[in-house]
Amino acid sequence: MGAAVFFGCAAIAFGPAAALVLLTVAAEPLRVIVLVVGAFFWLLSLLAASLLWFVSVQLSGREDAALLLLGAAAAVLLQELCRFACFKLLKKADEGMATLSEDGRSPISLRQMAYVSGLSFGIISGVFSIINILADSAGPGTVGIHGDSPYYFITSAFLTMALVLLHTFWGVIFFDACERRHAGGLGLVVGGHLLTSGLTFLNPWYEASLGPIFILTLCTGLWAFGTAGGSFSNVLKCLSCKQEPEGRVVLYSALQVPPEE
Repeated sequence: MGAAVFFGCAAIAFGPAAALVLLTVAAEPLRVIVLVVGAFFWLLSLLAASLLWFVSVQLSGREDAALLLLGAAAAVLLQELCRFACFKLLKKADEGMATLSEDGRSPISLRQMAYVSGLSFGIISGVFSIINILADSAGPGTVGIHGDSPYYFITSAFLTMALVLLHTFWGVIFFDACERRHAGGLGLVVGGHLLTSGLTFLNPWYEASLGPIFILTLCTGLWAFGTAGGSFSNVLKCLSCKQEPEGRVVLYSALQVPPEE
């Protein structure tokens, strides 16, 4: 039973992310590099948040709910700060690759970098949020035997899946807002991240946390889809599986046929 819970929850949490990596990232070396760079910047934010938490606990001498809320908010802000640093680095890399290319264009667009870096933020964040829970789900033990919720593991898996997708969407929106210098978009991304983190404090009242987080995930996904240039007509074309007729190219020779005598 423990193995079934472990593999089931792992598939729920990281199934969509694994599919995205295999289908859209793994075949492109530059995207794999961006994936690693994004994970590195998230780890920097984790290191900074850990040091801040350690100093705060040592100075205050307590670990109550108020300090935990402040620590979670600080961790969110540090993640978004590292996301901005990742944007600046990838922007410089994009300009450098465009300079070195023969046609003056980078082999990977900034929107692709935004998507891949957001996906890497989500994957590494999800790994650190659920790894201990998955270790406990392997057993031994029975969930809920002492009156706790029996849905703890599966709810945690769905929350992790939503967090991975949210980070992916936030990456697309954040990079676009930075490129356009749109402060409103940056504020909404940071606010949505703070709201998602705050809703997790309602657990184990899962109805109040899981539902709003998935609604936020859906709305953010639609927003990111529009930001990336998507439209409803493109979705219909994709679902219809109809291929547009290829344009015909007619070549005219500069040589003229000699007139017949």
